[in-house]
Amino acid sequence: MKTEYTIPKLPLPFDLETKSVLKQVALARTQLAELKGVAKTIPNELILINTLSLQEAKDSSEVENIVTTQDDLYRYELKTEKFEKTPAAKEVFKYREAIRFGFGQLRKGLPLTNNVIQGVQGVLVGNTAGFRKLPGTKLRDNVGTLVYTPPQDPAEVERHMANLESFINLHDLSDWDPLVKLAVIHHQFESIHPFYDGNGRTGRILCILFLVASGLLDLPVLYLSRFITQNKGEYYGLLQAVRDSNGVEKDWQAWVLFMLRGIEITARHTISLVNGIKTLMDSYKQTLRPAFGRVYKHELLNHLFFHPYTKIEYVGREMMVQRLAASKYLEKIVGLGLLEKVKIGRVNYYINRQLVDLLVNHLKIEG
Repeated sequence: MKTEYTIPKLPLPFDLETKSVLKQVALARTQLAELKGVAKTIPNELILINTLSLQEAKDSSEVENIVTTQDDLYRYELKTEKFEKTPAAKEVFKYREAIRFGFGQLRKGLPLTNNVIQGVQGVLVGNTAGFRKLPGTKLRDNVGTLVYTPPQDPAEVERHMANLESFINLHDLSDWDPLVKLAVIHHQFESIHPFYDGNGRTGRILCILFLVASGLLDLPVLYLSRFITQNKGEYYGLLQAVRDSNGVEKDWQAWVLFMLRGIEITARHTISLVNGIKTLMDSYKQTLRPAFGRVYKHELLNHLFFHPYTKIEYVGREMMVQRLAASKYLEKIVGLGLLEKVKIGRVNYYINRQLVDLLVNHLKIEG
């Protein structure tokens, strides 16, 4: 197997927009447009950003063999004593914070520059080492076989990343559809492998940020990690095939088609999930509103979906009510069958089990 690959300067010297590629672009764009509209039906955008980014963080971390459960994640967020130091959960929450950081930079009107990418990776790994400055980074498979050696010279890493930054932001460099560009950007980033750690996860965050920066989505709610996890062999095989052939056009096209199919399937899956969340929120609202009467506030509904696991202190703080009132609210909702009460140690926790079950059992992505 080849381990040397000459990273090309972008744009590539041939046109990737074949008939089959453009057909798949159209399918993916149709699903993205529908997702963009469906996302607007959730009254509080933070619910989707919080809930879906945590699912992405979980799935993306699983690509790197960092495996955790829904319970671990939500209990970690609540800082329950038993799960506060769960290493896997801690890594997943770093990932979500990295997504939020990157999206926040775009919301400020900043372009998707290398500074933003380095900031995302810094949040993800908890340091500011930046691009690699020392040689020695090599990629190996699960049995330790050398698969690929990325650029070792720090000047070369910087040069490739400067070219990638231009390709991302300077539209006159290429008139390819943004979705075709996304596939090329992802491959190029993973091949440059610019960081000591977190390249895979940073590269997947870069995909969603590019969709937002390109205007194809308003919110960071489409994540490819679940699709990649379920098609891991094909993902790494096609990624490496481009390198092994040193960038033969047909291998690039196969890679682009795979990524476009992933975007289409993931968008369709996310539409179904967002619709499920909306339906569940509407159902809860229909129960809560008459039960609480004049004291009902929409912030209460939002809270139950922003925090699938909650506790008295959270409700008191966000609803701006005393502890006794917050406790009565939660107990009433338990009585309505909308929350499940669980005691861990001396503290009561309240779980939106229907939402958690929806997230756990939502439709599987087809490969």
